[in-house]
Amino acid sequence: MKVGTDGVLLGAWCSLENFPKTILDIGTGTGIISLMLAQRSSAISIDGVEIDKSAFEQTVDNYENSDWSDRLCCHNASFQKFADESNNQGVKYDLIVSNPPFYKEDYITSNISRNQARFTQFLTFKELIQGVSQILSKSGFFSTIIPFKEESTFVSLAQQNSLFLNRICRVKGNQSSEIKRCLLTFSFNKKETEETNLIIEKSRHNYTKEYVELTNSFYLKM
Repeated sequence: MKVGTDGVLLGAWCSLENFPKTILDIGTGTGIISLMLAQRSSAISIDGVEIDKSAFEQTVDNYENSDWSDRLCCHNASFQKFADESNNQGVKYDLIVSNPPFYKEDYITSNISRNQARFTQFLTFKELIQGVSQILSKSGFFSTIIPFKEESTFVSLAQQNSLFLNRICRVKGNQSSEIKRCLLTFSFNKKETEETNLIIEKSRHNYTKEYVELTNSFYLKM
């Protein structure tokens, strides 16, 4: 799986203000987000959960070859099953992150692995939020990135599960483009939402100062 801008944005942007000891990366793919959080934090335990076997194996390989292999662990399972088992065992996470699938069924391809990574029928927003609400610690944060058009629906589903929007960053590819993505942070604590905006490029491969400042710790060349 390729490393995408969405994952890099989420890994760089999500808040670590509660100094999480335990972190969960849902649908970890290559492991990029959890690896970024290992670099950014001193969390004792960082778990990934990935349903696709080949992606899981790639994540394990990336984890083992990183500087933080002693803190990283990946589980080959659906998030629905993982959340149920963790909830039954009383496991809680201080930070949960997810770059979830968001394409609708109309776009489904013949590639099963790609479908599992990209399409909501394999993990709906409702299932994601319900699972997160079960295993997020009382003082924990849940951060995600979704299409801008899904913002109101996602926020409403979260509220139905007592998760309230604390931070939002709306992302545009360039100054003249439409808003493409929303970075969101939720918690069980209801408070005034912090709203910001981010533009990625001034022109093709000419990045804005704000994007460079956010992500340059993770690129060899920026």
